[in-house]
Amino acid sequence: MKLETRLEKLSETMYKKPVKALTKKELCQLLLQLSKDLCEDKRVIDGYRKVYYISAEFLVGKLLSNNLINLGVYDELEEILNTYGFSISELEEEEPEPSLGNGGLGRLAACFMDSIATLGLPGEGIGLNYHFGLFKQVFKDHLQMAEKNDWIEKNGWLKKTNVSFNVTFGGGEKVVSTLYDLDVIGYHNGIVKLHLFDLESLDEGLVKKGIDFDKTAIDKNLTLFLYPDDSDKAGNLLRIYQQYFMVSNAAQLIIKEMKDKGYDLYELDKHAVIQINDTHPTMVIPELIRILTQEEGFTMEDAVQVVSRSVAYTNHTILSEALEKWPLSYLEQVVPQLVPIIKELHNRIEKKHRQDMTKEERAAISIIDGEDRVHMAHLDIHYGISVNGVAAIHTDILKNTELHNFYQLYPEKFNNKTNGITFRRWLLSCNRELAAYLDDLIGTDYRKDATALERLLKYRNDPKVLDRLSEIKMKHKKELTAFIEKNEGVKLDPDSIFDIQIKRMHEYKRQQMNALYIIHKYLEIKGGKKPKRPITCIFGAKAAPAYVIAKDIIHLLLVLQEIINKDPAVSPYLKVVFVTNYNVSYAEKLIPACDISEQISLASKEASGTGNMKFMLNGAVTLGTDDGANVEIHGLVGDDNIYIFGADSDTVIDHYKKADYVSKKLYEKSKVIKEAVDFIVSEKALKVGHKENLERLYKELLNKDWFMTLLDLESYIKRKDEMLADFEDRDKWKKMMLVNIAKAGFFSSDRTIEEYNRDIWKL
Repeated sequence: MKLETRLEKLSETMYKKPVKALTKKELCQLLLQLSKDLCEDKRVIDGYRKVYYISAEFLVGKLLSNNLINLGVYDELEEILNTYGFSISELEEEEPEPSLGNGGLGRLAACFMDSIATLGLPGEGIGLNYHFGLFKQVFKDHLQMAEKNDWIEKNGWLKKTNVSFNVTFGGGEKVVSTLYDLDVIGYHNGIVKLHLFDLESLDEGLVKKGIDFDKTAIDKNLTLFLYPDDSDKAGNLLRIYQQYFMVSNAAQLIIKEMKDKGYDLYELDKHAVIQINDTHPTMVIPELIRILTQEEGFTMEDAVQVVSRSVAYTNHTILSEALEKWPLSYLEQVVPQLVPIIKELHNRIEKKHRQDMTKEERAAISIIDGEDRVHMAHLDIHYGISVNGVAAIHTDILKNTELHNFYQLYPEKFNNKTNGITFRRWLLSCNRELAAYLDDLIGTDYRKDATALERLLKYRNDPKVLDRLSEIKMKHKKELTAFIEKNEGVKLDPDSIFDIQIKRMHEYKRQQMNALYIIHKYLEIKGGKKPKRPITCIFGAKAAPAYVIAKDIIHLLLVLQEIINKDPAVSPYLKVVFVTNYNVSYAEKLIPACDISEQISLASKEASGTGNMKFMLNGAVTLGTDDGANVEIHGLVGDDNIYIFGADSDTVIDHYKKADYVSKKLYEKSKVIKEAVDFIVSEKALKVGHKENLERLYKELLNKDWFMTLLDLESYIKRKDEMLADFEDRDKWKKMMLVNIAKAGFFSSDRTIEEYNRDIWKL
């Protein structure tokens, strides 16, 4: 049946009227239903051996465009809709964005699911169905406020299944889960399932105001929010409840699927490989051992052996806050049934190394430390087949410093898997003009083999091609300008340089350093030194509700936005805008419009980053430290096509080791640093902002500055100013854009997943 006929028939069935008579919302629902129907014709990819990718986050973004592209019907549908005066991107505005993640960790998991399906690998994602996600960000009085992000629709993408499990907590409290599935459609391939477990007894009414709710009402709150506020004991306990709810359901689902297929549970490792994405799903190890010993008749030895051969661990960070360490007393309260198993696993390691290690050496690799805290990453490393970092430099840091004791013990387990992104969403969907132009220039092979983008290099001296790339960039800058004016009330100049920093708000990502640059530039302009071309600094980020300094950085940026944009002497040359409720949909508008990609984390602290990859793919040029995947971007594009600054990771690690970094010394020594930092508590800033927030941030930079903002500030200012000057050499800049696009192919998540499969999963 022709697509147009199918669409008309579906419209009559759903709404009793023709397509041309539908509202935007109805049309959006119609396309959603059409793609669901088309999925019925697709095979669900299965196999003898399957990967179960367990993650606390899956930041999938809006699904309509991506699904229609992967189904191969986008272009035909767009032509049909154009005859009615609509476009798919316009209709997608009616679609709510699933709020199932926060930052890079969750977006990576979503890209990986897309690639697993595209490559036709048997795999399933397992996570939780958060009703209100992280939170919806709003700004009031230059402060971040949080509201619930209510995204679930009655007729959305989620499909309720008849699968449910009982999960038992401490004190014998039982809850029942309900499984919802999201179809993840491979590009011109079959489907894999993203399994999202929900709480049958969930009560959304528990959230009265903002995002506050009773954290102790476990039978009603487990799937309300991602990462509930953990600034108190109740919040910490709730996170453990959530994590156990996720992994208990995952373990029961895996065992069920094994039994349904008639597989021998003693051969679990032949049929299942369980990828633990960061430490949140770690309890799946003791939970599987518990089920096998207590319900399936295994000896402890057999259960430990088979589970240890079935799990693999991805480390995403060296930050101690993310390498979870739970007090044993908390686990005894929430999951007492796992505590004897965790103690047994701990004792096995102690016993094994009693003869060949000193007490101090054993302490460094212990699962339960001297303060009775359980180190989740240590559990993953001892009882798994693989430990991988997510960028070359990150994996080297794990081997040489952060996890060095483990690397000496298990060198064969350690491997690198540099992160990647799905080009279907981050090029074909969000930058259709560029994708279409690439199709014309180099063919369509790059859609499945991203390394084919290198063919673009033969056009690096072709003025016609360079001009066209620049025109596409300008089109997106104009579209973003219109969108921001409509949504944020800020008027931007598309001829200005769009300098963009979008990522989770965290001190190690150093949005505060960017803020100090903006202050420096503001003071220069006030002093009569005006830039050749206006600069537009755009930010998007959410700060965790309990992360006080991160919220103070947002406050400073909103204060600067107010001061600068309302100053008639400065605003023609410098603008600042902090976009509201940054998410995947916003990223899809910001990334194609970017000129300067800000990747300025303190060297050694950003495991990889994936925003850096999306920006380069869309023709932005990176300003960054030699950190995370920036190192590999640098290696691919060469010194002439990236702007690197700041101390290297060895220098930074050495400062931490010696504890010799004193930010106040740099402040006292440098007029530039002092002026920028002092402005935070200047009369002008205090008139617009809140004294408490600004003074706290000022003192933090002066007396602590744990992520060494002031160490790199002058180097950052110098390099950024060079970049702004180079932007005026339009031919040079256009060539840099082309080289970045051409060299982005390495960062395809298809390549990453092929490596996971080759080295770890062996599906």
